[in-house]
Amino acid sequence: MKTYQELSTELNGLAKQNERLVASLTKAREQILDLRSDLERMADPPNPYATFLQVADGTTVDVLHNGRKLRIATSPEVDPATLTRGQELRMNEALVAVEAMPTSDLGNVASAVEQLPDGRILVQVHADEQRVMHASSALAGTALSPGDHLMVDLKAGIVLERLERKEITDLVLEHVPDTSYGDIGGLQGQIEAIRDAVELPFLHQDLYREYGLRPPKGVLLYGPPGCGKTMIAKAVAHELALKAAQMRGEDADSALGRTWFINVKGPEILNKYVGETERSIRLVFERAREKASDGHPVVVFFDEMDSLFRTRGTGVSSDVESTIVPQLLSEIDGVESLENVIVIGASNREDMIDPAIVRPGRLDVKIRIQRPDEAAAREILALYLNEDVPVQEDRTRLVEQTAALIYRRTEDLAFVDVEYADGSEETLFFGDFMSGAMLRNIVDRAKKAAVKDFLASAERGITMDHLEDAVFAELRENEDLPSNADPDDWARVAGRRGQRIVQMHPRRASEAAHA
Repeated sequence: MKTYQELSTELNGLAKQNERLVASLTKAREQILDLRSDLERMADPPNPYATFLQVADGTTVDVLHNGRKLRIATSPEVDPATLTRGQELRMNEALVAVEAMPTSDLGNVASAVEQLPDGRILVQVHADEQRVMHASSALAGTALSPGDHLMVDLKAGIVLERLERKEITDLVLEHVPDTSYGDIGGLQGQIEAIRDAVELPFLHQDLYREYGLRPPKGVLLYGPPGCGKTMIAKAVAHELALKAAQMRGEDADSALGRTWFINVKGPEILNKYVGETERSIRLVFERAREKASDGHPVVVFFDEMDSLFRTRGTGVSSDVESTIVPQLLSEIDGVESLENVIVIGASNREDMIDPAIVRPGRLDVKIRIQRPDEAAAREILALYLNEDVPVQEDRTRLVEQTAALIYRRTEDLAFVDVEYADGSEETLFFGDFMSGAMLRNIVDRAKKAAVKDFLASAERGITMDHLEDAVFAELRENEDLPSNADPDDWARVAGRRGQRIVQMHPRRASEAAHA
């Protein structure tokens, strides 16, 4: 006979075995339920999708399903009041809406033709087909312009989204630069002229109307390369935004955010396909009018204007100017006004621009940006050798001595000897071809030399030796330019327009001077 202790041990073992059996059966039951759920789900019929059109009555809605318009019921999980036109709905086998899905991000692309007064949109679907469509709830209250790219659901007849036009994004740079007039040296006369042409008409419109003055439609900045034409155009947009904010009592930062500087990349706007360049110009001005519609200034800046708007009839391989130039003229003089839009063009070869563009009434104001003289060079050098730049000598003396060296008319700085058709001869010096960009390059060379000397000897700061070496290094780098340039260009630089150069003799004195 078993003892009590043995019976207790055997009973405990049987209890544990029973617990393990219960756990196994419970797990098996859960697996069976999961398999049953999977089988039921696999046996479910497929769920169709439909596009929501409008709320019909109470909990019923109108949808478009497989090209058919249906009125269906909604389950309690779907609130018809929260649905938006164009949104997708998932339905069960009884065609009851059981779930609201996000709006589709896929669709066909079409172009807007016109926005109708009742909010519907006339859309160009194909070259020979136009359709009237409803706007989705996401586009409610959005003003559309002709030519806008739209994502549409052709079956439902709904415009889902306005797409950003990448072609315009690639062609223009839309922002207000942080360049101010204080960042420009040696061009005070030109800055004053462009302020009179741009700021006065915009800031004092009442006075202009009182005196019957017509504000200029555009400004042409012309002159040698590297002399500040682009900087002035950027500063115009910045200063105009600040002045307009001050006049209206607005915050300067918010005004800068609502003022636009549309920098058109001239050579990139040219397209080999007929009509595409003209369309790009039209789209640029559409964007400008759109941005200026709220009363804030918009500056449209055409850099290298001669590359786009050459004189008609001068094309060698093609004559694209015959259509591109009239397109610009129609935008400036067209029926649609350019209110609050200022057109600024910059060019190194103003003689190549079509005369119809630069006549009074179009680009009214023409401002020549000249090469800096010695006084202007001192202003520019002082900007780049400001108080933040470490120097070893007196800062003012460095600026004055460097400017005097650049414009010294001695043999070591002679650049080219020219002989004109009338027999006269002239020696042009390094300072005759100086530009703001070259002055900045000279200072940058001196800064790099100062950094190398600091790493070698721990002496911090720019010296006159650094600047002098930089001047002659810049001369050596540019001494071959007379051999490659057009003689007529050198005549224009020398101020002898109309004089023909028959011979040029580039100097090689810079190397001898350093030797």
